[in-house]
Amino acid sequence: MEKWDPFSLRERINKLFEASQTNRGITDSSTWMPALDIYETPEEFVVKAELPEVTESDINIIVEGNILRISGERRFSCEGRSYYQAERPYGAFFRSFHLPFDVDKDNIRAVLNDGILKIILPKNVKDLPKHIEIK
Repeated sequence: MEKWDPFSLRERINKLFEASQTNRGITDSSTWMPALDIYETPEEFVVKAELPEVTESDINIIVEGNILRISGERRFSCEGRSYYQAERPYGAFFRSFHLPFDVDKDNIRAVLNDGILKIILPKNVKDLPKHIEIK
């Protein structure tokens, strides 16, 4: 059985390109890709995204079928300061991936705490393995 890979080939190529450009000191201030952790338990999928200084109102989470899309924007504000260097990326971001099962859309939860967005996507009960007892 092939191991599930939630990321599309396009997203992996973009991530590799972004890493190579960042290592050379080149940044694109209009887009960035927040780092994600994704894990699965028997009952749910959990996505954790690093979104420092991003407010809840600047985040959009959409689940369509088995695709999760996270988008938003981290805004740059100089607040009267004169910056000598600004290395952290700002601007719009977008991440998406496929889930191997449908999720229970009525019970999805998302929490933003200390710059970490945690999305809990419960699996549909009908898709969960069911133990059949032999009598």
